[in-house]
Amino acid sequence: MADLHITSAANPRVKTLVGLRRRRARSDAGLTLVEGLEETLLATTAGARLRELYYCPELFGAGAHELVPQLREGVGHVVRLSRPVFEKVAYREGPDGILAVADSVAADLAALRLPQSPLLLLAEAVEKPGNLGAMLRTADGAGVDAVLAADPVTDWSNPNLVRASKGTVFSVPVAADSTQAVLAWLAEHGIALVATTPDTDLHYADVDYTGPVAIAVGAEKTGLTDAALAAATYRVRIPMAGRADSLNVATSAAIVAYEAVRQRR
Repeated sequence: MADLHITSAANPRVKTLVGLRRRRARSDAGLTLVEGLEETLLATTAGARLRELYYCPELFGAGAHELVPQLREGVGHVVRLSRPVFEKVAYREGPDGILAVADSVAADLAALRLPQSPLLLLAEAVEKPGNLGAMLRTADGAGVDAVLAADPVTDWSNPNLVRASKGTVFSVPVAADSTQAVLAWLAEHGIALVATTPDTDLHYADVDYTGPVAIAVGAEKTGLTDAALAAATYRVRIPMAGRADSLNVATSAAIVAYEAVRQRR
């Protein structure tokens, strides 16, 4: 059977896709959007369930024609879009002609299954999906066991976060809850909290990361809350030699995470 071919932006399916850019719509439907061939392949490899696949051959890059059949397997609906329609539903510049609708990312703190001595990243009230996505790529590359969002401003199924993570939001275990709940969960599981802050003299490399540990970074403008700092086993700083007094939050997380990985190896 030939794939459905949509050429009108007024089609109900197109309107539904555009609507999934809104958090409320994603939450109500239990769905998210995955755009890009590389991201969609990683998502499926990590076990994400694709409900629908949309494609536009006119926008395909190198190798896409050969890989699309792999993406089609097990997908309920496969739809071809005209170039103008695909460019309407795409949420990034320079789309490559692949867009999928997948089940939302599971983010239940109580459902996390971790090794005996886990290494975690904790992002408290981080606002920008791009920063959370970059932290997920760090977690994936460094072998971090999970990334936790405390008092999250965005959701793990935000399409821009999925894009920024290159699809690793489906391969790295994640969870989200209030700061109070996350701190209580860490204490219950005997996981030490290492809080990054400029207001300390303790160098980030002078801490033992070889046991169960969570590395915490805070909101882009204000950093970690007083509650998170008060709960910290250690407060650490990353030395700054220039005029700026802080680094990008995702960069800070990566620096400390890789120090932890170095020690644990």
